[in-house]
Amino acid sequence: MFTTIILIIFVFLLLFILFYLFSPALGSKPNKEERREYKKRASNYIDDKFTNLDVFKLIDNNVTDKNEFISRKGKKPKDEIPVKKPLNHANDSDLIITWLGHSSVFLKLGKLNVLFDPIFSNYASPIKYLGPKRFSKNPVKIEDLPNIDIVIITQDHYDHLDYDTIKKLDEKVCKYVVPLGVETDLKTWKINPNKIITMAWWEEITINGLLIACTPGRHYSGRMINDKFSTLWCSFVLKNDRYQIFESGDTGYGKHFEEIHKKYGDFDLALLDSGQYDVKWKYTHMNPNEAIKAGKDLNAKVIMPIHYGAFKLARHPWDEPVVCFVKNAKEQNVEYLTPMIGETINFKNYKSYKNEWWKNIK
Repeated sequence: MFTTIILIIFVFLLLFILFYLFSPALGSKPNKEERREYKKRASNYIDDKFTNLDVFKLIDNNVTDKNEFISRKGKKPKDEIPVKKPLNHANDSDLIITWLGHSSVFLKLGKLNVLFDPIFSNYASPIKYLGPKRFSKNPVKIEDLPNIDIVIITQDHYDHLDYDTIKKLDEKVCKYVVPLGVETDLKTWKINPNKIITMAWWEEITINGLLIACTPGRHYSGRMINDKFSTLWCSFVLKNDRYQIFESGDTGYGKHFEEIHKKYGDFDLALLDSGQYDVKWKYTHMNPNEAIKAGKDLNAKVIMPIHYGAFKLARHPWDEPVVCFVKNAKEQNVEYLTPMIGETINFKNYKSYKNEWWKNIK
């Protein structure tokens, strides 16, 4: 019996080692030449690691506060979350927004199709059937998406950068814009290097009239046991001749929002990390009230909560991010958007998208 147990443990250990060494989903770490390039381009790349502008801790165990929630629902919904099928706005020249759940957001800016942090898999994990499972349906299939001019990745965590999604989506993608280091994962996945544009904080590029600026966040990175902080995490500014948009990526609240506003001015729309938070994770994710504060720092005309509605990564009720967000936004007279997953928004009519769709879902 003892020998059998030892043999089983050995087999599982061997399988884990083989997976860790050879699974493409894990990506890869930057090599020496790439790390030298990061040091030249990024002032926050120190001793082969990226750092935050503010004080940072992954977990603050000195916090004595308890999580306080408004909602009394479970961490996952008991009912099925309704989703809408995105509408086709191929001929519309205005700003079109479709939230696909969590941090996946499709934007149409003039003639350009931009997709943030796409994840169409059922698990935010390198291993199918393990890890956080999606509790809402994808509103659209990859094959039904239009061609994507630009895919923007904000960081390398599994709920933002998904191997299966990228492999299936790639034939539709013209360019990838990614933080320094994330290109190593894409190259490992056989993505054409000519399609990949890397960025450090405060760098800017222009693609077909769209300014894309890589801006700071307060977070961390890593897809493996030993690669934390080896790739960059960031937020993004998008600006064309009509609109200026901010997308926060995953971030704790910090001074970077004021610095971004100081450099780029007011925003028409800010998509802000508002879910998967905990009092002990205050440096890595914003709670809804902090997201509204960040929106004010950016002087955003309209703010929209993201990073909820698909995966359970924290202890709060599944609808707590949007319930708390709307409560605080109303109290502070802040304009906001709370679309259903898959709902297509024409920004000209943003005041029409405040339906509190989560109220009747248990």
